[in-house]
Amino acid sequence: QVQLVESGGGLVPAGGSLRLSCAASERTFSNYAMGWFRQAPGKEREFVAVISWSGGTTYYADSVKGRFTISRDNGRNTAYLQMNSLKPEDTAVYYCNANRDRGRPSIRGGPYWGQGTQVTVSS
Repeated sequence: QVQLVESGGGLVPAGGSLRLSCAASERTFSNYAMGWFRQAPGKEREFVAVISWSGGTTYYADSVKGRFTISRDNGRNTAYLQMNSLKPEDTAVYYCNANRDRGRPSIRGGPYWGQGTQVTVSS
């Protein structure tokens, strides 16, 4: 069972930046594709970004492409989401996700979720 712990959320003005981190308990972290999803109030959870086990393949939602960057450090068992040029519509709870898959990463995510971290962007 993979345990995921997010950190780095907070309140930031529009145009600002934040970096989210996701620390995984799994020693075989490199066997997992890692993803980020978000859920705004009154909306369904949506895909944000995913990265393959090696870091060589990434996919992004159109709404964040060019502003957000997903990365990972397999030596530290940690995934990151660098968020730049934040907009009020990026306000949501952000969730880290893990999927045991060494193939092409799926934007549907896997069965392991963190507890979420709140990101609030003020206008």
